[in-house]
Amino acid sequence: MATTRQRITRAIASRSDAASYVPTKGENILDIFGAHVFGETVMRERLPKDVYKSLNQTIKKQAPLDPSIAEIVASTMKNWAIELGATHFTHWFHPLTGGTAEKHDAFIIPQGDGQVILQFSGKELTQGEPDASSFPSGGIRETFEARGYTAWDPTSPAFIRETTLGATLCIPTAFCSYTGEALDKKTPLLRSNEAVSKSATKMLNLLGNKKIEYVNASVGLEQEYFLIDMEYYNQRPDMIASGRTLFGAPAYKGQALDDHYFGAIKKRVLQFMQDSEQALYKLGIPVKTRHNEVAPAQYELAPVYEAANVATDHNMLIVEVMTEVAAKHKLKLLVHEKPFAGLNGSGKHCNWSLTDSEGSNLYEPGDTPHDNLQFMIFLTAIIRAIDIHAKLLRSSVGYAGNDHRLGANEAPPAIISAFLGSDLDALVKTLIAGEAPEDTESSFIKLGAGTLPKLPKDTTDRNRTSPFAFTGNKFEFRALGASQHVAGPIYILNTIVSESLDYMSAEIEDKMAKGQSLDEAADAVVRAVLKSHQRVIFNGDGYSADWEEEAARRGLPNLKTAPESAKVLLEEKTAALFEKYNVLSKGELFSRYNIKLEKYNLTLDIEFAATLDIARTLILPAAFQYQNKAAQSLAAITAALGNKPAGQAATVALLSETIESLISRIDILEKVLSETPDEGVQAHAEYYQSVAIPAMNAIREAGDALECLVEDELWPLPKYREMLWLS
Repeated sequence: MATTRQRITRAIASRSDAASYVPTKGENILDIFGAHVFGETVMRERLPKDVYKSLNQTIKKQAPLDPSIAEIVASTMKNWAIELGATHFTHWFHPLTGGTAEKHDAFIIPQGDGQVILQFSGKELTQGEPDASSFPSGGIRETFEARGYTAWDPTSPAFIRETTLGATLCIPTAFCSYTGEALDKKTPLLRSNEAVSKSATKMLNLLGNKKIEYVNASVGLEQEYFLIDMEYYNQRPDMIASGRTLFGAPAYKGQALDDHYFGAIKKRVLQFMQDSEQALYKLGIPVKTRHNEVAPAQYELAPVYEAANVATDHNMLIVEVMTEVAAKHKLKLLVHEKPFAGLNGSGKHCNWSLTDSEGSNLYEPGDTPHDNLQFMIFLTAIIRAIDIHAKLLRSSVGYAGNDHRLGANEAPPAIISAFLGSDLDALVKTLIAGEAPEDTESSFIKLGAGTLPKLPKDTTDRNRTSPFAFTGNKFEFRALGASQHVAGPIYILNTIVSESLDYMSAEIEDKMAKGQSLDEAADAVVRAVLKSHQRVIFNGDGYSADWEEEAARRGLPNLKTAPESAKVLLEEKTAALFEKYNVLSKGELFSRYNIKLEKYNLTLDIEFAATLDIARTLILPAAFQYQNKAAQSLAAITAALGNKPAGQAATVALLSETIESLISRIDILEKVLSETPDEGVQAHAEYYQSVAIPAMNAIREAGDALECLVEDELWPLPKYREMLWLS
């Protein structure tokens, strides 16, 4: 009799496209874009001019919110939302779980005559009390102080989430404790935005650009993900529990041929993508790019640049919306960094730059970067920041899921370095040597056919092996994992660049006070900083063993695991940095250290439990059944022939040996877990990483070996060769 897996596989293979969800015809993008967003256009049309002007100042210039306008904004927002079918509102926030949270309240207010009216006050808009005492706080608050408060973030627009039965007004908010500590991801991000704006504006004013009033961090987030049929997902308890396969032998055809990468998108997947985009356009999310990624069943979506805070909110919405839409198409969206062993993992590349109040990108080098003093100052500042705070950047992407990916062939190594490209690298070396840069003619790629145009070379290139690469007019922080919340890496980037800009401003001012001109002082500071921090610049192959040795000679840190990288959060200089820029207090920083390692340990607890359960209750029974069947067959042949056929006897012996190995490895993991040290989260995490994970991987090795031995009809789990190719 076929297993459930076999029946599902046959049903999926035989069903027609009509059995899949078919979306309605797409609407015109211009008609729907931002239709569910209380954005600038809606505010300008609906709010009184003075209220709109005041609120716009808060949004654009990060000016304090005028409390007197809250009632008018709330009433206007409520009327707009009700017109779109909203019945409830929620303060939508980002707790330290790494996800989003919401508590819905109806607009209704009961009246004495048994009727209701719809009401939404300024207080309800600006502040909420979700309690939310069960969210992780990392020890920052006691049980008797557990109440949490949400505060409206006007810099990120409110939006409508709709279902077939109604809609909800979602108001982006910060989340803090009774005593004012940040209990979320958004608050330190907003604080860091203010810090980098202040430091960058100060530098621009010093360089003579007095009209600049503020600077925004701009971010574009590329999101990679996998799609598999929902039926397969439902038969994989490991994926349900942990987001990845804890067992699974390699498929015959993986990604070796590279034929999935940028290939034609299958109809079923394209329908999902188009359906998702329609929903995202309504939320004002400017999704731009979609394509097949390297691994089979892997894809990527990328939006256009936005302000860092809005981009962060939008990235969370992208994953939430795509997950919902995938379910309509009978698909499961996977954002774990390594859902399938041996295949490309998924990242979330963070493209970061700074934009001034005039709309100019401060990392735009121009035709001759060496003549662009402003560009060289900001380039030098980030090189210094990356070198000094490499461990902090590494920590920002350190967690259990990303440990499977960093250093593999689809992700940069754990060594933080900066890739500049050939032209900028040559310019930096020239400046350090004290020589005058020379102009070089633009070079072109010759395509070899007369009908094809000449393409100007992008001298920055795109070094996939670099964790931090300059890509034309921005830096791409490539080490982020697909499932992680991006606020941490962004607020760390903002903060360390703020510190570097302030350091360089002070150095330039000091030299000018001693009689040097602005150009002389800036030139001297740029040269000195580049000379001191050039070790972090590396344009070669980050995957090579030679680079690991070279990085060690340069003194660059190589923190290979999440527990190792987390320790930087305990360093006094880290606390001093964040406190100086009012991004995190020492207590808030320590809470995040605790939460990071607690989550690491809990994630592995789930994986250990799932591994043991699947091995005992699914894999071993199937293996025993086949062992019995094979032994009976061998006995029958032996009785008939009078001797054991060597090949079949060897197979039965190998099967028995592998089963015994699996049983033994299960016992080892159980013993290892029983001996976990009770000496705090750091010791716990390090023990898991160095002892328990290898024991779990050994169980997988034996389980995957059995998958290759046990009769296909008896194997209980959907296999890689079935899950990875959507029809």
